[in-house]
Amino acid sequence: MNRQAQAAVLFLVGVAVLHAGFTDLYLRYVKAGLRPLLLVAGIVLIVAAVATVWYERRQPREAETNLPAREHHDRRSHAHHEPRISWLLVLPLFALILVAPPALGSYSAMRTGTALQKPWGFSALPAGDPLQLSVVDYAGRAVYDHGRALDDRQIKITGFITLDGNGAPYLTRMVLNCCAADAQPVKIGLTGQIPPVLRPDAWLEVTGTYTSKQTKDPVNDGVIPFINISQARPVPAPHNQYED
Repeated sequence: MNRQAQAAVLFLVGVAVLHAGFTDLYLRYVKAGLRPLLLVAGIVLIVAAVATVWYERRQPREAETNLPAREHHDRRSHAHHEPRISWLLVLPLFALILVAPPALGSYSAMRTGTALQKPWGFSALPAGDPLQLSVVDYAGRAVYDHGRALDDRQIKITGFITLDGNGAPYLTRMVLNCCAADAQPVKIGLTGQIPPVLRPDAWLEVTGTYTSKQTKDPVNDGVIPFINISQARPVPAPHNQYED
């Protein structure tokens, strides 16, 4: 592709990045905290595209004014165009703008071991029940703090359902370090009043209490804590389906 075509692709990439950053589309690719960097990157790409077009238009004009008429005619007669098929490079950009990929779900989660990491510490929990916790927060406190702050508390957690090879259900969230490419699951086993029918990838809000019951993830032997359910109800997928 010539420089002007490259500038057009740069411009379209910048527009696609800005579109993702100004909408919720970026949450399918990177963690929420990276939004400002995406917006800056989109602006830089657009500025680079505009600068490229300006430079390319200015350079030939200056060169042609210094060429003899004969040589100027020869250059024009030997000019050629790049193949138009190269413009197919822009099709993935339109796919990025028009088609939002689904967030990773149970298929990826059950083929990857639980990625629960020991936290640096545990903050004080607010008063009042039910206590809303993320999957990562509950799992970390249940495994590494042995549920000390969770005893006698009604706990509410939201996640999507995954089923292992034996049909055992887990409440799961995919956790991002940076972007969806490195997403890994954190799982919580379910016990107590489990709904009779659970469908993989269905989102569920459960209310229950801490239990010391644990199991090993069959994929990587990571520890999976349980929650004793007293109530469960289906809910829509949240605004951001990943956890940081």
